[in-house]
Amino acid sequence: MLKVLLKKQMTEIFRGYFYDAKKNRARSKAGTAAYLLLFVAIMVGLLGGIFTYLSLSVCEPLAAAGLDWMYFALMGLLAVLLGTFGSVFNTYAGLYLSKDNDLLLSLPIPVSAILVSRLLSVYLMGLMYSLVVILPAVIVYWIVVPVTAGTVLGGLLLMLLISIFVLTLSCALGWVVAKISLKLKNKSFITVVVSLAFIAAYYFFYFRAQTLIQELIANAAVYGEKIKGAAYPVYLFGRVGTGDGLAMLIVSAVVLALFALMWGLLSRSFLKIATSSGHTARKAYRETAAKQRSIPAALLGKELQRFVASPTYMLNCGLGLFLLPVSGVLLLFQGGKVISVLNEIFSEVPGCTPLLLCGAVCLLCSMNQMTAPSVSLEGKNLWLLQSLPVTPWQVLRAKLTLQLLLSSIPALLCVLCTAFIYPFTLPELLMMALIPVLYTLFSALLGLLLGLKMPNLNWTSEITPIKQSLSVLIAMFSGFAYAILLCAGFMALNGWKLGFVGYMGCFGAATLILCAGLYVWMKKRGCRIFAEL
Repeated sequence: MLKVLLKKQMTEIFRGYFYDAKKNRARSKAGTAAYLLLFVAIMVGLLGGIFTYLSLSVCEPLAAAGLDWMYFALMGLLAVLLGTFGSVFNTYAGLYLSKDNDLLLSLPIPVSAILVSRLLSVYLMGLMYSLVVILPAVIVYWIVVPVTAGTVLGGLLLMLLISIFVLTLSCALGWVVAKISLKLKNKSFITVVVSLAFIAAYYFFYFRAQTLIQELIANAAVYGEKIKGAAYPVYLFGRVGTGDGLAMLIVSAVVLALFALMWGLLSRSFLKIATSSGHTARKAYRETAAKQRSIPAALLGKELQRFVASPTYMLNCGLGLFLLPVSGVLLLFQGGKVISVLNEIFSEVPGCTPLLLCGAVCLLCSMNQMTAPSVSLEGKNLWLLQSLPVTPWQVLRAKLTLQLLLSSIPALLCVLCTAFIYPFTLPELLMMALIPVLYTLFSALLGLLLGLKMPNLNWTSEITPIKQSLSVLIAMFSGFAYAILLCAGFMALNGWKLGFVGYMGCFGAATLILCAGLYVWMKKRGCRIFAEL
């Protein structure tokens, strides 16, 4: 029974490798093998290669300084971090709030068997992610430092203890996430905020990693003494990898005790959480008058609700909504240095600095592509819109309006921030504000055109029209091309001779003509295509 349940859990996790949701059928053996090989290449080749390089960079200098324990502490903590992050959401969804909880609990299967099978799936996922870090680190250490029976035993034990600790930590964090999620109402916004925070932290540490490693190696002895004094458990944790017998006994006892505590708490709370349906607020009925809205307002509200209800939609097609105001605020604090550097580099091309700032705003706006997947996202419910007493143009106009409103306001806010750090004249400031708005209009019209010409209404997951859509890809790269063309025409084609205002006026007029052509097409041909879908 346990083997069958574990196989079911792992099949659910890797379902996409064996089943094509878009075509609603199992993948061929060749397709499955290709996906599995790609997964192995990413995990072993890419991630494993990154951490192997990091191990090679850190191991020798720390070992030469007699700080082998610090090397294992650093790589071990990275393994715990990656292993926990890689398995915690699987813990949340697969262990506590799985969709088949009611079905399994209704079968003659012991609750302990269900719990153990799910714990094993979480353990295997955490083991996979943590080994990507700690296995190359242990092998590199065995190559750099003379191998003894103690170091071999210590390395193997360290990998085992990390995997058990990752399981314990994942279960604890998954329990917290599950308890919180049962009480949340706006889960989509929480998902977006957490995802953006992770992306920000990832890029911060990515760009700072080399500096941090160099500083650690240069001041290893100082940091080592501080860790021994203020974080002695970390010191003991690192000593396990070097083969220290006392450290191996202490750390093993602590990790196993934490696991036993987690098992005891989980055994008591699993059934309660697995059968919980969340908090349902009790409200007394109060008669209120329904507010009548106009057709454009109702259709726009529908589009907005779809956008904010989907974290996938917001993160993939609305990232600019976050980056535009953040970039504007950063410019207020660091913009002076940026302006001085740009003025120095392009001193021979007058007007180049404000043009590059405008191009950067347009580039950020290109990350907002709400219209491109909007038609496909209607899916099999498209007939509802077509059966309502509204015209196709009213429906398409609501989709256009959503992107115009959500993109133009943050873009203008970003432009306003640049006005505080650069001495614009009034005509220059007007052009700085006009071009991003015109680009937003052009991007919305182009995205909707592509969505109408390349619709995909037969999908089972919204990821398909959002992340695997050719229309979204073309629309986004068209936005990149627009920003590049704006800057290239000014610098490479001598557009600067017209002056900033003159060149931007000509470029804006060309964009307006393109928008007019797309607008006419949309009202005529686009409406007919939508009605015939």
